Amino acid sequence: MKIKNILILAILAGSFCSCADLINPSIQNAQTEEQMFKDPSSAMGILGYAYGNLPFETKSTTDIATDDAVTNDLGSGYIKMAQGTWAANNDPMSQWQARKITIQYLNLFLKNVETVSWSKDPFRQAMFIDKLRGEALGLRALNMYYLLRNHGGWTSGGQLLGVPIILEPEGVESDFNQPRASFQACVEQIYADIDEAMKLLPFDYVQLTDDNEVPQRYKEIGVQYAQEYNAVFGDSFSGRMSGRIAQTIKALVALLAASPAYAEGTDVTYEDAANEAAAVLKHINGVAGVDPTGYKWFMEKKTLDALGSGQCPPEILWRGSMNKGTEDYAFGLNQEVQNYPPTLYGNGRINPTQNLVDAFPMANGYPITDPSSGYSASDPYAGRDPRLAEYVLYNGVTYNGAQIITGTYSSDNNGLNKISTSTRTGYYLRKLLRDDCNANPSAQNPQYHYPVYIRYTEIFLAYAEAANEAYGPTGKGDLGYSAYDVIKALHDRAGVGNDYLDSIQGDQDKMRELIRNERRIELCFENHRFWDVRRWMIAEEIDNGPVHRVTIDAEGNISYPVFQNRVFNPDRHYLFPIPQIEID
Repeated sequence: MKIKNILILAILAGSFCSCADLINPSIQNAQTEEQMFKDPSSAMGILGYAYGNLPFETKSTTDIATDDAVTNDLGSGYIKMAQGTWAANNDPMSQWQARKITIQYLNLFLKNVETVSWSKDPFRQAMFIDKLRGEALGLRALNMYYLLRNHGGWTSGGQLLGVPIILEPEGVESDFNQPRASFQACVEQIYADIDEAMKLLPFDYVQLTDDNEVPQRYKEIGVQYAQEYNAVFGDSFSGRMSGRIAQTIKALVALLAASPAYAEGTDVTYEDAANEAAAVLKHINGVAGVDPTGYKWFMEKKTLDALGSGQCPPEILWRGSMNKGTEDYAFGLNQEVQNYPPTLYGNGRINPTQNLVDAFPMANGYPITDPSSGYSASDPYAGRDPRLAEYVLYNGVTYNGAQIITGTYSSDNNGLNKISTSTRTGYYLRKLLRDDCNANPSAQNPQYHYPVYIRYTEIFLAYAEAANEAYGPTGKGDLGYSAYDVIKALHDRAGVGNDYLDSIQGDQDKMRELIRNERRIELCFENHRFWDVRRWMIAEEIDNGPVHRVTIDAEGNISYPVFQNRVFNPDRHYLFPIPQIEID
């Protein structure tokens, strides 16, 4: 059905600049569908909406609804998630409306993309249609993945359902009472969109330097010169949906579908998931491509500051625009303002729990509960996994030129529960923050940050999880490396010993626990934990009990009282509701 009027909410630059450097959204007058697609700039605004409404959470938010963190922001909706008091009319994590709206825009674009005059040159016109159609398909798959992750699940009748599959733009006369498709059908639709997108998109946007490098499919329609190809597929488009990104989305979908929460209702296996992750990782030479400093990418200042438009460092597969603004919505200083301790002019919002701190092993790799670890209860931070000091500010550390005392004996506001912006757990967040920022309102000093969409470490851990389940800890299938190899590489780069890893390499169950713990550590505060414990079907154990804090007094006495008892009802909280407004 023709849509009468659409308000253009986001416009891509008329010169088709990179997604990483989109111009600010521009509000346009209402136009008819026919008018919009006569003007390529307006038509690009439809696709631009999807880029402006990507589903990623790029600041630490959902972790406070897990056993990894709490917040001193008592108005946070995620506190309700942690306490089990969320519902269809109060779901802070709902993706339903945002993803459905975005898919509507993408369907509208796909319907009309071939009717737009993108270029007067017929060869460039053909290439633009391919590229833009590929982008839209890849973005539709991404939005469908988030819908499926958030709102798919088992019915009381034993059916694994996904969401309605909508492939055409809806209008005022459309039938909105569409049934939910099966989870399997949704996976197949995502795969179909990804496979078609990969046929249309370049694997990466690069500048060709030799006319002979023009792909054969475009030579056959008359494209003769590299410069013609570069005008459509060159590196000025870096940061937009590409073949590499599309392939990665497929790997994430496969891991979701193969996970314990969904495996019995799909035909996707852990072997499939391992193969899909390996297909992504082969382009960086497999396990040899682990970035040596990737676990602390947020503090690689020289690398970050020197990035070109759309360029990614070795650890990052996809990112958003760099920013050093001071506005509340900007990345340049917002995370520091929100999470620095009070004496550094921060609000101390995200407070790691003792539960998370205990998950970090000793530097020799042994869990702190293991007699071989060497853990000292009287000196709990000594000899620990080096990532603990990179990710968490604990009592007595020096940060940004100041000693941070979080104990009850602190003489300043950094101490436990001193003021409303003080820590509630005895810890402050360090991960994701730059220590060369100044949050002092009268002397602000922002630095470049960028939102991270996908890290390679996430894909390595997806591979390790899938490979362990499919082949065992040291099995390699036909892929050349094992789950053991991946975890060893991640430990080696972080300076963690492998004695414990070696001791369990013949035990699939213990390797599973180690991989899950490694994922918890490496991806902490990046909004993965909440969803991981659900797809593993362990949330009723993890999110249905106490979270602890640390209390340290002036004499050095240490205790770990309960901060809060979390609530998780397995009959209700594995499933995410369709919004009440949609039901109504």
